[in-house]
Amino acid sequence: MSVSRTHLSRAVLTGGAAVASVLLLAGTASAHVGVQPQGEAAKGGYATVNVKVPNERDNASTVKVEVNFPTDHPLASVMPQPIPGWKVEVTKAKLAKPLELHGKKINEAVAKVTWTADGSKIGPGQFQQFPLSLGQLPEDTDRLVLKAIQTYDNNEVVRWIEEPKDGAPEPENPAPVLKLSAATGDHHGGAAQAADDKAGHDEKAGEHEKKEAAGSTDSAARVLGVVGILVGLAGIAFGVLAGRRRSA
Repeated sequence: MSVSRTHLSRAVLTGGAAVASVLLLAGTASAHVGVQPQGEAAKGGYATVNVKVPNERDNASTVKVEVNFPTDHPLASVMPQPIPGWKVEVTKAKLAKPLELHGKKINEAVAKVTWTADGSKIGPGQFQQFPLSLGQLPEDTDRLVLKAIQTYDNNEVVRWIEEPKDGAPEPENPAPVLKLSAATGDHHGGAAQAADDKAGHDEKAGEHEKKEAAGSTDSAARVLGVVGILVGLAGIAFGVLAGRRRSA
């Protein structure tokens, strides 16, 4: 009798741990700092992107965000859009090899952009988007890795600097990655789109949001399904115990 009770207790505890793990993974799977283009980010062109910063803590707020730009593929122009409640600072660095842009030599490029809370913050359960205009994008790479540093008001610092590798598991703190599309004839990219092009981009963005919402709903359904199964197993286990007690 005692052996059966021990086995059943272990089964219930294991099921509870599995439920906790599923819920934890579902809640944190997409809570990373990321970068998303508005429309296309074509090689050799210009693009507007959003740096998306979610708050991962339930007892602290994000008060500083720093995004670092790659030195092997420097960008001559990085312009932040003003965000109410945030101060922004653009830091440039000298280039070992000058860039040529529109027939002019550029001797320095943007090294990082830093946003610091000034009357605002990113609270628990919230996120903030920081828009940037980038250009001219490089033509000799398929992506830009933008390493980010997130600071909370309790002085905790999270470094999103691990570069994701193709075919490898996602690192614990992945760096935001901007994927570049094939070069187009218009090197002004998204900055010079016509009205009908913008409508097409908005439509694609809407479809992407719908897919993300559907994915979230599906994930929630799976979590509830797992929870239901485990609760059912726990009920069966307790029922068996109760039956054996009455038999005894």
